[in-house]
Amino acid sequence: MPVSPSTANTEPSTRAVNLRVREEIRDLIDQAAKIQGRSRSDFMIDAARRAAEETLLDQTLVRVDRETYEHFLAVLDHPPAGEGYERLMAAPSPWTA
Repeated sequence: MPVSPSTANTEPSTRAVNLRVREEIRDLIDQAAKIQGRSRSDFMIDAARRAAEETLLDQTLVRVDRETYEHFLAVLDHPPAGEGYERLMAAPSPWTA
């Protein structure tokens, strides 16, 4: 039975993206990809996609009513206090430890 063009390929189309990268960066990417059991391409595509999503989300405009905005500013002007907050602020950041 012949396959119709509409059902022959259900995969989304892909296009090549060529990058030039220093050898030490390529080696670093390869090492990380290997740890995750992925190909270099899969690793790089996922990393680039996540970075693109984060960048776009950082640009998202959030609209709120005046009362909510005033409350937000008040919280920023008067952060919480107390032992728990002090302990949290004194804890080392995982990315700097």
